[in-house]
Amino acid sequence: MSVDLPMPQTDQDDLTGGRSPWGRTALRPTFTPLSESISVDVAVIGGGITGALAAEHLTARGYSVCVVDRDAAGLGSTCASTAMLLWEIDTPLSELALYYGFDKAASIYRRSTVAVSGLARLIDRLDIPCRLRPRSSLYLTSNTGGARELQQEMEMRERAGLPGDFLSHPYLMTEFEIEREGGILSPGAAEADPLLLAWALLEIAAKRGARLVSESVTRLNSEGQRVTVETEGEHVIEASYAVLATGYSAPGLDMPQLHRTTSTWAIATIPQDPSKLWRERALLWEDSHPYIYARTTYDNRIVIGGEDDGTYDPARRDDKLPEKAAILQEKLSLLWPHADTRIGYSWCGTFGETVDGLPMIGPVPDMPNVLAAFGYGGNGITFSFMAALMIGAMVTGSNRGWFEDYALDRPGPGLRAPPGGEQKFGAAAAH
Repeated sequence: MSVDLPMPQTDQDDLTGGRSPWGRTALRPTFTPLSESISVDVAVIGGGITGALAAEHLTARGYSVCVVDRDAAGLGSTCASTAMLLWEIDTPLSELALYYGFDKAASIYRRSTVAVSGLARLIDRLDIPCRLRPRSSLYLTSNTGGARELQQEMEMRERAGLPGDFLSHPYLMTEFEIEREGGILSPGAAEADPLLLAWALLEIAAKRGARLVSESVTRLNSEGQRVTVETEGEHVIEASYAVLATGYSAPGLDMPQLHRTTSTWAIATIPQDPSKLWRERALLWEDSHPYIYARTTYDNRIVIGGEDDGTYDPARRDDKLPEKAAILQEKLSLLWPHADTRIGYSWCGTFGETVDGLPMIGPVPDMPNVLAAFGYGGNGITFSFMAALMIGAMVTGSNRGWFEDYALDRPGPGLRAPPGGEQKFGAAAAH
């Protein structure tokens, strides 16, 4: 049986606007057009951080790989990332436990901690100059009720064997000079430059023989045990597997009910006096609505982002950038009054998330040998690293039971699965 999947022709300008501070000291990897049709073990569609991680892992396993991107690698969603490498998921453990039960939720969280530490070890082992810095994370709440909820969250994390400490309002004020009702301080996070990381991973994969192909993919045809990647040109790529690492440029399939697309905005300040940055330069994120998050950079800038809303049209998203940047400046001055809030960079991007805060990784239903690596959510790079390992296992036939926790067709919270247990793509949401 032959199954076709049309691919979108999304420009990078549709995914991001403005200018972020990443990748300023490196040259992009060179992608070249096809001069002939080729055959590989795995064709990775997308040259951003997710595709780069997949290509590195698959070439390390000895597979022949090509990475295909119609635009400059990494200059879509990757350059819009704030690259806060968190193991904490957008959905609190207490909430995830309500969805899926404590044991499953705790296992998901523990896998996330392993993913961050695994990514850090990979970067260290490959000596990738991406300005990786280990950090603690500080999860904040701005109201008394939220402080009680954070205490309960910390108790559940302790039950799951996860690290961290609840910090009261007096402690936050005394030790961090942060005016919030409570927080959870957790070790094991990190920060990096996402473009430097993606480009270095692609170069490593290329040195192992991966082809970096500059082509516009128009269609995938899955038939038998092979996938044909069709391009706008006359040449095709034959592969045993195709991996969709297209980020927020979704392929031509009806996305699951779990998925929703929003827009997000961020600014990076001018360089700060290092002595006036907060303690430990921890990664800050808050449970406000809309939420905000903040980190520092190697050159002492403060990056603050958030203000997410449901804007879908790229032009409207970009038009909102000055207004959103001003709001983020004001929120930064309230969060950290010592900051010089003058803007060095401001940018925005399309942002994908899921109802349960988990990625969508694994087989694309009804498309044999086509695998998806959609690391959606606030800790997308963590999920992308996890996706690379999972896809490497799937290609070798080593599927594990817990892979279903991230399946594209999993019945998520508040969503009804049709008879037979499968949640079909494109169905109307039940909530």
